[in-house]
Amino acid sequence: MGFRCGIVGLPNVGKSTLFNALTRTAAAQAANYPFCTIEPNTGEVAVPDPRLKELAKIAKSGNIIPTRLTFVDIAGLVRGASKGEGLGNQFLANIREVDAIAHVLRCFVDEDITHVEGKIDPIADADTVETELMLSDLDSLERRLPALKKKAAAKDKEAAAIAPIMEKALELLQNGKPVRAMLADCSPDDRVILDGLNLLTSKPVLYVCNVAEEDAATGNAESERVRAKAEAEGAGFVVISAAIEAEIAQLSDEEEAEFMETIGLEEPGLDRLIRAGYDLLHLITYFTVGPKEARAWTILKGTKAPAAAGVIHTDFERGFIRAFTIGYEDYIALGGEVGAKEAGKARDEGKEYVVRDGDVLHFRFNT
Repeated sequence: MGFRCGIVGLPNVGKSTLFNALTRTAAAQAANYPFCTIEPNTGEVAVPDPRLKELAKIAKSGNIIPTRLTFVDIAGLVRGASKGEGLGNQFLANIREVDAIAHVLRCFVDEDITHVEGKIDPIADADTVETELMLSDLDSLERRLPALKKKAAAKDKEAAAIAPIMEKALELLQNGKPVRAMLADCSPDDRVILDGLNLLTSKPVLYVCNVAEEDAATGNAESERVRAKAEAEGAGFVVISAAIEAEIAQLSDEEEAEFMETIGLEEPGLDRLIRAGYDLLHLITYFTVGPKEARAWTILKGTKAPAAAGVIHTDFERGFIRAFTIGYEDYIALGGEVGAKEAGKARDEGKEYVVRDGDVLHFRFNT
């Protein structure tokens, strides 16, 4: 199960610097963690999770394998992209292929780096990109809806189910609002239909404020404006300094700790960015633990045990019998599987069990 987060933004906002820092960090982890660069602009990074090391210590696991998230560096957008300006068509096509959008906004002043709009205004930059995405969605729906309504009028059941969702999405866009504004009121069935429409503005957004080095720990007035926008929209938000992250990516673990202490950071901004992307996609982690390896697995929140097992192998889902389950806190507090069993904190769960974040699972299945 792959989850892809697209890094977007206007030219010269720092998104490629961030992406390069992400991939260099992952490359430096290659001795311990799986990493691959799928294309020049696509890379998989380990999701930081200190729980995994704690589990591995108790189980004396020979290997540690974290869960992963894919980041895609998407070409810079310019005004008019929805009409094909610049790399507009490719930009929009690439966004359709990701599950969420990490929107990098320039919140720093540097006279040596020109801004495509001639001024530093992250809110205006966000609106520029959002407008192009909304215009693209408008065009898509206006072209598709008439034929769908004809099918619905002819008693086509699928068209009759899809048409009202498309009409509601179109109305939102015509009123200057992104399609994701309707997600909170969508039923699960309607959400499936909406996802199938593959609209750009239905994707969740994480605003990434790229600030100067001196603002990395606290942010600045511009990033605070973006924070307010994110909170009003229910979007994600993180402050990061691409310049600092590029430096950190080149350091050893010891040098990194010393460097962060001197600038007042508790952890690299990239760790927060990765976790924010993970949270944005409503993902959770469960673990499999043993002498050979301690491994983290990514699933969507609300996933039931058989589907969670299927992330490991389709045979596990097809032949699912039950899931031997221990909560993370119990596993740690009781010293592992044996202690959890003795304390009555280990249990068998069936097909209807909804996996919780941090569960340590062992699946039993028929081959």
